[in-house]
Amino acid sequence: MVELKRTELTVRAERAILVQVRPPAHEEQSGASLAELRSLAQTANAPVLGELTQARPSVSPATYLGKGKVRELAAMCRALKADIVICDDDLKPSQVSKLEAALDTKVVDRSELILDIFAQHARTRQAKLQVELAQLEYAFPRLKRMWTHLDRTAGGVVGGIGVRGPGEKQLEMDRRLVQKRIYDLKKELSKVGERRQRMVSARNEQFMTVALVGYTNAGKSTLMNALTEAGVSVRDRLFETLDTRTRQWTLPDGRSVMLSDTVGFIRKLPHHLVASFHATLEEAREADLLLHVADASSPAADTQIEAVLDVLKEIECTGKPVLLVLNKMDALTDVGRLPLLRRIAEESVCVSALAGDGIPALAQKVQEFLDREQVELTVETGVGNGKLLALLHKRGKVLDRSYGNGEVQLRVRVPQNLMGVIESLGGRITNSVPGPGGR
Repeated sequence: MVELKRTELTVRAERAILVQVRPPAHEEQSGASLAELRSLAQTANAPVLGELTQARPSVSPATYLGKGKVRELAAMCRALKADIVICDDDLKPSQVSKLEAALDTKVVDRSELILDIFAQHARTRQAKLQVELAQLEYAFPRLKRMWTHLDRTAGGVVGGIGVRGPGEKQLEMDRRLVQKRIYDLKKELSKVGERRQRMVSARNEQFMTVALVGYTNAGKSTLMNALTEAGVSVRDRLFETLDTRTRQWTLPDGRSVMLSDTVGFIRKLPHHLVASFHATLEEAREADLLLHVADASSPAADTQIEAVLDVLKEIECTGKPVLLVLNKMDALTDVGRLPLLRRIAEESVCVSALAGDGIPALAQKVQEFLDREQVELTVETGVGNGKLLALLHKRGKVLDRSYGNGEVQLRVRVPQNLMGVIESLGGRITNSVPGPGGR
Protein backbone atom coordinates (compact mmCIF):
# COMPACT_ATOMS: atom_id res chain seq x y z
CA MET A 1 0.00 0.00 0.00
CA VAL A 2 1.28 3.49 -0.89
CA GLU A 3 1.68 5.78 2.13
CA LEU A 4 -1.07 8.42 2.01
CA LYS A 5 0.07 12.00 2.40
CA ARG A 6 -1.98 13.66 5.12
CA THR A 7 0.15 16.75 5.69
CA GLU A 8 -2.59 19.36 5.32
CA LEU A 9 -6.35 19.89 5.32
CA THR A 10 -6.97 20.35 1.61
CA VAL A 11 -8.92 18.74 -1.21
CA ARG A 12 -8.32 21.24 -3.99
CA ALA A 13 -7.55 19.91 -7.48
CA GLU A 14 -7.98 16.30 -6.32
CA ARG A 15 -10.32 14.06 -8.32
CA ALA A 16 -13.10 12.99 -5.99
CA ILE A 17 -15.71 10.31 -5.43
CA LEU A 18 -18.63 11.33 -3.20
CA VAL A 19 -20.01 8.82 -0.69
CA GLN A 20 -23.18 8.93 1.39
CA VAL A 21 -25.04 6.63 3.78
CA ARG A 22 -28.72 7.33 3.13
CA PRO A 23 -31.31 6.41 5.80
CA PRO A 24 -34.31 4.90 3.96
CA ALA A 25 -36.81 7.22 5.67
CA HIS A 26 -34.98 10.40 4.64
CA GLU A 27 -34.39 9.85 0.95
CA GLU A 28 -35.43 13.33 -0.19
CA GLN A 29 -33.34 15.12 2.42
CA SER A 30 -30.38 12.85 1.69
CA GLY A 31 -30.63 13.64 -2.03
CA ALA A 32 -30.48 17.37 -1.29
CA SER A 33 -27.54 16.83 1.05
CA LEU A 34 -25.61 14.87 -1.62
CA ALA A 35 -26.32 17.58 -4.21
CA GLU A 36 -24.96 20.11 -1.73
CA LEU A 37 -21.85 17.97 -1.15
CA ARG A 38 -21.32 18.00 -4.93
CA SER A 39 -21.49 21.82 -4.92
CA LEU A 40 -19.07 21.95 -1.99
CA ALA A 41 -16.56 19.74 -3.84
CA GLN A 42 -16.83 21.92 -6.94
CA THR A 43 -16.35 25.06 -4.82
CA ALA A 44 -13.19 23.46 -3.41
CA ASN A 45 -11.97 22.86 -7.00
CA ALA A 46 -12.18 19.08 -6.65
CA PRO A 47 -13.60 17.50 -9.85
CA VAL A 48 -16.26 14.91 -9.03
CA LEU A 49 -15.68 11.61 -10.88
CA GLY A 50 -18.57 9.64 -9.41
CA GLU A 51 -20.93 9.07 -6.48
CA LEU A 52 -21.79 6.07 -4.33
CA THR A 53 -24.67 5.82 -1.88
CA GLN A 54 -25.79 3.09 0.50
CA ALA A 55 -29.27 2.83 2.01
CA ARG A 56 -28.96 1.64 5.61
CA PRO A 57 -30.47 2.76 8.95
CA SER A 58 -27.14 4.02 10.33
CA VAL A 59 -23.49 4.24 9.39
CA SER A 60 -21.07 1.43 10.12
CA PRO A 61 -19.15 2.28 13.32
CA ALA A 62 -16.02 0.74 11.79
CA THR A 63 -15.90 1.88 8.16
CA TYR A 64 -18.93 4.20 7.63
CA LEU A 65 -20.12 1.95 4.76
CA GLY A 66 -20.91 -1.76 4.98
CA LYS A 67 -18.20 -4.26 4.00
CA GLY A 68 -19.68 -4.97 0.57
CA LYS A 69 -19.96 -1.28 -0.27
CA VAL A 70 -16.38 -0.69 0.87
CA ARG A 71 -15.20 -3.32 -1.65
CA GLU A 72 -17.38 -1.72 -4.34
CA LEU A 73 -15.94 1.71 -3.51
CA ALA A 74 -12.37 0.37 -3.65
CA ALA A 75 -12.99 -0.99 -7.15
CA MET A 76 -14.56 2.33 -8.15
CA CYS A 77 -11.52 4.26 -6.88
CA ARG A 78 -9.16 2.04 -8.91
CA ALA A 79 -11.29 2.22 -12.06
CA LEU A 80 -11.72 6.00 -11.98
CA LYS A 81 -8.22 6.69 -10.59
CA ALA A 82 -9.67 8.84 -7.84
CA ASP A 83 -7.38 10.87 -5.57
CA ILE A 84 -9.85 11.38 -2.76
CA VAL A 85 -13.11 10.06 -1.28
CA ILE A 86 -15.42 12.63 0.33
CA CYS A 87 -18.05 11.40 2.79
CA ASP A 88 -21.27 13.32 3.46
CA ASP A 89 -21.02 12.99 7.25
CA ASP A 90 -18.46 13.64 9.94
CA LEU A 91 -16.22 10.62 10.48
CA LYS A 92 -14.33 9.41 13.51
CA PRO A 93 -10.54 9.23 13.11
CA SER A 94 -10.74 5.41 13.35
CA GLN A 95 -13.32 5.27 10.53
CA VAL A 96 -11.09 7.36 8.28
CA SER A 97 -8.05 5.24 9.11
CA LYS A 98 -9.83 1.96 8.30
CA LEU A 99 -11.42 3.35 5.13
CA GLU A 100 -8.09 4.66 3.85
CA ALA A 101 -6.46 1.28 4.53
CA ALA A 102 -9.23 -0.54 2.62
CA LEU A 103 -9.39 1.92 -0.30
CA ASP A 104 -5.73 2.93 -0.58
CA THR A 105 -7.17 6.41 -1.19
CA LYS A 106 -7.31 9.58 0.87
CA VAL A 107 -10.63 10.00 2.74
CA VAL A 108 -12.09 13.25 4.09
CA ASP A 109 -15.44 14.05 5.66
CA ARG A 110 -17.90 16.89 5.14
CA SER A 111 -16.40 19.09 7.86
CA GLU A 112 -12.89 18.78 6.45
CA LEU A 113 -14.20 19.79 3.03
CA ILE A 114 -15.98 22.87 4.43
CA LEU A 115 -12.86 23.84 6.38
CA ASP A 116 -10.81 23.70 3.19
CA ILE A 117 -13.29 25.98 1.40
CA PHE A 118 -13.16 28.48 4.26
CA ALA A 119 -9.35 28.40 4.09
CA GLN A 120 -9.43 29.16 0.37
CA HIS A 121 -11.89 32.06 0.77
CA ALA A 122 -10.40 33.72 3.87
CA ARG A 123 -9.00 37.14 2.92
CA THR A 124 -8.71 39.28 6.06
CA ARG A 125 -6.43 38.51 8.99
CA GLN A 126 -9.42 37.89 11.25
CA ALA A 127 -10.96 35.38 8.84
CA LYS A 128 -7.63 33.57 8.45
CA LEU A 129 -7.19 33.34 12.23
CA GLN A 130 -10.72 32.00 12.65
CA VAL A 131 -10.22 29.36 9.95
CA GLU A 132 -6.85 28.30 11.35
CA LEU A 133 -8.35 27.84 14.80
CA ALA A 134 -11.21 25.74 13.42
CA GLN A 135 -8.78 23.61 11.38
CA LEU A 136 -6.48 22.99 14.35
CA GLU A 137 -9.35 22.05 16.67
CA TYR A 138 -10.66 19.68 14.01
CA ALA A 139 -7.21 18.23 13.28
CA PHE A 140 -6.00 17.80 16.87
CA PRO A 141 -7.71 14.46 17.59
CA ARG A 142 -6.74 13.30 14.09
CA LEU A 143 -3.00 14.10 14.22
CA LYS A 144 -1.95 10.46 14.19
CA ARG A 145 -3.68 9.69 10.90
CA MET A 146 -2.76 12.99 9.27
CA TRP A 147 0.98 12.73 9.66
CA THR A 148 2.26 9.15 9.72
CA HIS A 149 5.83 10.33 10.33
CA LEU A 150 4.74 11.50 13.80
CA ASP A 151 4.72 7.90 15.03
CA ARG A 152 8.48 7.80 14.66
CA THR A 153 10.52 8.41 17.81
CA ALA A 154 12.25 11.79 18.03
CA GLY A 155 15.63 10.51 19.10
CA GLY A 156 18.58 12.75 19.83
CA VAL A 157 16.53 15.51 21.45
CA VAL A 158 18.19 16.17 24.80
CA GLY A 159 17.54 19.00 27.20
CA GLY A 160 15.19 21.00 24.98
CA ILE A 161 12.74 23.32 26.72
CA GLY A 162 9.40 21.55 27.11
CA VAL A 163 10.88 18.20 26.01
CA ARG A 164 10.97 15.35 28.51
CA GLY A 165 14.06 13.75 27.06
CA PRO A 166 15.31 11.31 24.43
CA GLY A 167 12.79 8.84 23.13
CA GLU A 168 9.68 11.02 23.37
CA LYS A 169 7.48 10.50 20.34
CA GLN A 170 7.37 13.31 17.81
CA LEU A 171 3.58 12.97 17.88
CA GLU A 172 3.42 14.07 21.51
CA MET A 173 5.66 17.06 20.79
CA ASP A 174 3.49 18.14 17.90
CA ARG A 175 0.36 17.78 20.00
CA ARG A 176 1.81 20.22 22.53
CA LEU A 177 2.69 22.64 19.74
CA VAL A 178 -0.86 22.43 18.35
CA GLN A 179 -2.35 22.97 21.82
CA LYS A 180 -0.12 26.05 22.29
CA ARG A 181 -1.16 27.45 18.90
CA ILE A 182 -4.86 26.87 19.70
CA TYR A 183 -4.40 28.74 22.99
CA ASP A 184 -2.66 31.66 21.24
CA LEU A 185 -5.32 31.86 18.53
CA LYS A 186 -8.17 31.86 21.05
CA LYS A 187 -6.42 34.61 23.01
CA GLU A 188 -5.93 36.75 19.90
CA LEU A 189 -9.48 36.17 18.66
CA SER A 190 -10.82 37.03 22.11
CA LYS A 191 -9.18 40.45 21.77
CA VAL A 192 -10.62 40.78 18.26
CA GLY A 193 -14.04 39.87 19.64
CA GLU A 194 -13.81 42.47 22.40
CA ARG A 195 -12.81 45.17 19.88
CA ARG A 196 -15.65 44.19 17.55
CA GLN A 197 -18.16 44.15 20.40
CA ARG A 198 -17.11 47.68 21.42
CA MET A 199 -17.34 48.81 17.79
CA VAL A 200 -20.78 47.24 17.30
CA SER A 201 -22.06 48.67 20.61
CA ALA A 202 -20.82 52.15 19.70
CA ARG A 203 -22.48 51.90 16.29
CA ASN A 204 -25.73 50.73 17.89
CA GLU A 205 -25.81 53.89 19.97
CA GLN A 206 -25.98 55.94 16.77
CA PHE A 207 -28.02 53.77 14.41
CA MET A 208 -30.55 50.97 14.42
CA THR A 209 -28.96 47.88 12.91
CA VAL A 210 -30.17 45.20 10.51
CA ALA A 211 -28.23 42.00 9.76
CA LEU A 212 -28.56 39.73 6.73
CA VAL A 213 -28.42 36.05 7.70
CA GLY A 214 -29.19 32.96 5.68
CA TYR A 215 -28.05 29.84 3.92
CA THR A 216 -24.87 30.07 1.90
CA ASN A 217 -25.46 31.26 -1.68
CA ALA A 218 -28.99 32.48 -0.87
CA GLY A 219 -28.16 35.88 -2.36
CA LYS A 220 -27.36 37.95 0.76
CA SER A 221 -24.52 39.89 -0.88
CA THR A 222 -26.60 40.54 -4.01
CA LEU A 223 -29.40 41.85 -1.80
CA MET A 224 -26.98 44.07 0.11
CA ASN A 225 -25.79 45.57 -3.19
CA ALA A 226 -29.40 46.16 -4.24
CA LEU A 227 -30.21 47.94 -0.97
CA THR A 228 -27.04 49.97 -0.43
CA GLU A 229 -25.03 49.94 -3.69
CA ALA A 230 -22.21 48.53 -1.56
CA GLY A 231 -20.35 46.92 -4.46
CA VAL A 232 -19.81 43.70 -2.48
CA SER A 233 -18.20 40.88 -4.45
CA VAL A 234 -20.87 38.48 -5.75
CA ARG A 235 -20.11 35.05 -7.22
CA ASP A 236 -22.30 31.99 -7.66
CA ARG A 237 -20.40 29.77 -5.25
CA LEU A 238 -20.75 28.63 -1.65
CA PHE A 239 -19.24 30.68 1.18
CA GLU A 240 -18.22 33.62 -1.01
CA THR A 241 -18.59 35.94 2.01
CA LEU A 242 -16.60 35.13 5.16
CA ASP A 243 -16.14 38.62 6.60
CA THR A 244 -18.94 40.83 7.87
CA ARG A 245 -19.48 43.95 5.78
CA THR A 246 -21.55 46.87 7.08
CA ARG A 247 -23.02 49.70 5.01
CA GLN A 248 -25.46 52.56 5.66
CA TRP A 249 -28.98 52.02 4.29
CA THR A 250 -31.53 54.83 3.94
CA LEU A 251 -35.14 53.77 4.53
CA PRO A 252 -38.17 55.33 2.76
CA ASP A 253 -38.83 57.74 5.66
CA GLY A 254 -35.29 59.10 5.38
CA ARG A 255 -33.82 57.50 8.49
CA SER A 256 -30.52 55.65 8.18
CA VAL A 257 -29.83 52.17 9.52
CA MET A 258 -26.68 50.07 9.39
CA LEU A 259 -27.00 46.91 7.25
CA SER A 260 -24.54 44.04 7.78
CA ASP A 261 -23.86 41.05 5.51
CA THR A 262 -22.74 37.93 7.43
CA VAL A 263 -21.18 34.56 6.65
CA GLY A 264 -23.62 32.01 5.20
CA PHE A 265 -24.80 28.93 7.07
CA ILE A 266 -25.14 25.35 5.84
CA ARG A 267 -26.42 21.94 6.98
CA LYS A 268 -24.07 20.15 9.35
CA LEU A 269 -21.97 23.30 9.78
CA PRO A 270 -18.89 22.20 11.76
CA HIS A 271 -19.17 23.23 15.39
CA HIS A 272 -15.55 24.40 15.39
CA LEU A 273 -16.39 26.90 12.63
CA VAL A 274 -19.37 28.30 14.52
CA ALA A 275 -17.22 28.73 17.64
CA SER A 276 -14.29 30.24 15.71
CA PHE A 277 -16.50 32.75 13.87
CA HIS A 278 -18.14 33.91 17.09
CA ALA A 279 -16.62 37.40 16.74
CA THR A 280 -17.73 37.75 13.11
CA LEU A 281 -21.29 36.78 14.06
CA GLU A 282 -21.42 39.54 16.68
CA GLU A 283 -23.24 41.72 14.12
CA ALA A 284 -26.13 39.24 14.01
CA ARG A 285 -26.34 38.90 17.78
CA GLU A 286 -26.43 42.67 18.33
CA ALA A 287 -28.78 43.59 15.43
CA ASP A 288 -32.20 45.13 16.05
CA LEU A 289 -33.64 43.06 13.19
CA LEU A 290 -32.52 39.97 11.27
CA LEU A 291 -33.34 39.64 7.57
CA HIS A 292 -33.36 35.87 7.00
CA VAL A 293 -32.59 35.56 3.27
CA ALA A 294 -33.70 32.28 1.69
CA ASP A 295 -33.37 31.00 -1.87
CA ALA A 296 -37.03 30.45 -2.74
CA SER A 297 -36.07 28.74 -6.02
CA SER A 298 -34.15 25.95 -4.25
CA PRO A 299 -36.01 22.60 -3.98
CA ALA A 300 -34.54 22.32 -0.48
CA ALA A 301 -35.56 25.84 0.63
CA ASP A 302 -37.59 24.60 3.61
CA THR A 303 -34.77 22.48 5.06
CA GLN A 304 -32.28 25.29 4.40
CA ILE A 305 -34.46 27.70 6.37
CA GLU A 306 -34.61 25.20 9.25
CA ALA A 307 -30.81 24.77 9.14
CA VAL A 308 -30.35 28.54 9.48
CA LEU A 309 -32.76 28.67 12.44
CA ASP A 310 -30.73 25.90 14.12
CA VAL A 311 -27.48 27.87 13.73
CA LEU A 312 -29.16 31.05 15.03
CA LYS A 313 -30.04 29.09 18.19
CA GLU A 314 -26.43 27.94 18.48
CA ILE A 315 -25.09 31.52 18.34
CA GLU A 316 -27.75 32.69 20.83
CA CYS A 317 -29.81 34.74 18.38
CA THR A 318 -33.24 33.46 19.42
CA GLY A 319 -35.94 35.90 20.52
CA LYS A 320 -34.78 38.54 18.05
CA PRO A 321 -37.27 39.91 15.46
CA VAL A 322 -36.81 38.10 12.14
CA LEU A 323 -38.22 38.94 8.71
CA LEU A 324 -38.04 36.09 6.16
CA VAL A 325 -36.90 37.37 2.75
CA LEU A 326 -37.76 34.88 0.00
CA ASN A 327 -35.17 35.74 -2.64
CA LYS A 328 -34.58 34.64 -6.26
CA MET A 329 -38.27 34.86 -7.15
CA ASP A 330 -37.22 35.38 -10.78
CA ALA A 331 -35.87 31.80 -10.77
CA LEU A 332 -38.85 30.22 -8.98
CA THR A 333 -40.64 27.69 -11.21
CA ASP A 334 -43.11 26.17 -8.75
CA VAL A 335 -45.11 29.05 -7.22
CA GLY A 336 -47.27 26.48 -5.43
CA ARG A 337 -44.44 26.06 -2.88
CA LEU A 338 -44.62 29.70 -1.76
CA PRO A 339 -47.47 29.27 0.77
CA LEU A 340 -45.51 26.41 2.42
CA LEU A 341 -42.39 28.56 2.74
CA ARG A 342 -44.29 31.59 4.01
CA ARG A 343 -45.87 29.51 6.78
CA ILE A 344 -42.41 28.90 8.28
CA ALA A 345 -42.15 32.52 9.48
CA GLU A 346 -44.66 34.90 11.02
CA GLU A 347 -43.92 37.52 8.34
CA SER A 348 -42.17 37.35 4.97
CA VAL A 349 -41.59 39.32 1.79
CA CYS A 350 -40.77 38.11 -1.74
CA VAL A 351 -37.95 39.74 -3.73
CA SER A 352 -35.52 39.25 -6.56
CA ALA A 353 -32.31 40.96 -5.48
CA LEU A 354 -30.79 40.40 -8.91
CA ALA A 355 -33.72 41.90 -10.86
CA GLY A 356 -34.60 44.50 -8.21
CA ASP A 357 -38.18 43.26 -7.82
CA GLY A 358 -39.76 43.70 -4.39
CA ILE A 359 -36.97 45.92 -3.00
CA PRO A 360 -39.27 48.91 -2.18
CA ALA A 361 -41.74 46.58 -0.43
CA LEU A 362 -38.87 45.07 1.62
CA ALA A 363 -37.64 48.52 2.67
CA GLN A 364 -41.16 49.50 3.75
CA LYS A 365 -41.54 46.25 5.70
CA VAL A 366 -38.22 46.81 7.49
CA GLN A 367 -39.35 50.32 8.40
CA GLU A 368 -42.54 48.92 9.92
CA PHE A 369 -40.60 46.26 11.84
CA LEU A 370 -38.24 48.83 13.35
CA ASP A 371 -41.16 51.07 14.35
CA ARG A 372 -42.59 48.17 16.35
CA GLU A 373 -39.37 47.95 18.31
CA GLN A 374 -39.69 51.58 19.40
CA VAL A 375 -41.10 53.02 22.59
CA GLU A 376 -42.35 56.50 23.46
CA LEU A 377 -40.57 57.96 26.50
CA THR A 378 -40.60 61.07 28.64
CA VAL A 379 -36.96 61.84 29.46
CA GLU A 380 -35.62 64.48 31.85
CA THR A 381 -32.01 65.65 31.95
CA GLY A 382 -29.87 68.75 32.40
CA VAL A 383 -29.80 71.25 29.50
CA GLY A 384 -26.01 70.82 29.39
CA ASN A 385 -26.16 67.05 28.77
CA GLY A 386 -25.17 67.44 25.13
CA LYS A 387 -24.19 63.80 24.63
CA LEU A 388 -27.62 62.48 25.62
CA LEU A 389 -29.51 65.18 23.71
CA ALA A 390 -27.49 64.46 20.56
CA LEU A 391 -28.17 60.74 20.94
CA LEU A 392 -31.94 61.28 21.28
CA HIS A 393 -32.02 63.40 18.14
CA LYS A 394 -29.85 61.00 16.15
CA ARG A 395 -31.39 57.69 17.19
CA GLY A 396 -34.96 58.77 17.85
CA LYS A 397 -37.60 61.34 17.07
CA VAL A 398 -38.24 64.24 19.45
CA LEU A 399 -42.03 64.78 19.67
CA ASP A 400 -42.15 67.55 22.27
CA ARG A 401 -39.93 69.43 24.72
CA SER A 402 -40.15 71.87 27.63
CA TYR A 403 -37.58 73.72 29.78
CA GLY A 404 -37.36 74.80 33.42
CA ASN A 405 -34.82 75.20 36.26
CA GLY A 406 -31.87 74.20 34.06
CA GLU A 407 -33.65 70.98 33.05
CA VAL A 408 -35.18 69.84 29.78
CA GLN A 409 -38.05 67.39 29.48
CA LEU A 410 -38.46 65.62 26.15
CA ARG A 411 -41.10 63.32 24.78
CA VAL A 412 -39.24 61.07 22.34
CA ARG A 413 -39.74 57.93 20.30
CA VAL A 414 -36.63 55.70 20.41
CA PRO A 415 -35.64 52.01 20.00
CA GLN A 416 -36.46 49.99 23.11
CA ASN A 417 -32.86 48.81 23.47
CA LEU A 418 -31.77 52.44 23.96
CA MET A 419 -33.48 52.80 27.34
CA GLY A 420 -30.48 51.48 29.27
CA VAL A 421 -28.12 53.79 27.36
CA ILE A 422 -30.34 56.81 28.13
CA GLU A 423 -30.17 56.06 31.86
CA SER A 424 -26.40 55.44 31.73
CA LEU A 425 -25.96 58.92 30.20
CA GLY A 426 -27.83 60.63 33.05
CA GLY A 427 -31.36 60.63 31.64
CA ARG A 428 -34.36 60.04 33.91
CA ILE A 429 -37.21 58.13 32.28
CA THR A 430 -40.49 59.22 33.89
CA ASN A 431 -42.96 57.59 31.52
CA SER A 432 -42.93 55.04 28.71
CA VAL A 433 -45.55 53.69 26.30
CA PRO A 434 -45.20 51.46 23.21
CA GLY A 435 -44.58 53.27 19.94
CA PRO A 436 -46.66 52.89 16.75
CA GLY A 437 -47.40 49.20 16.24
CA GLY A 438 -45.54 48.43 19.48
CA ARG A 439 -46.08 45.17 21.31
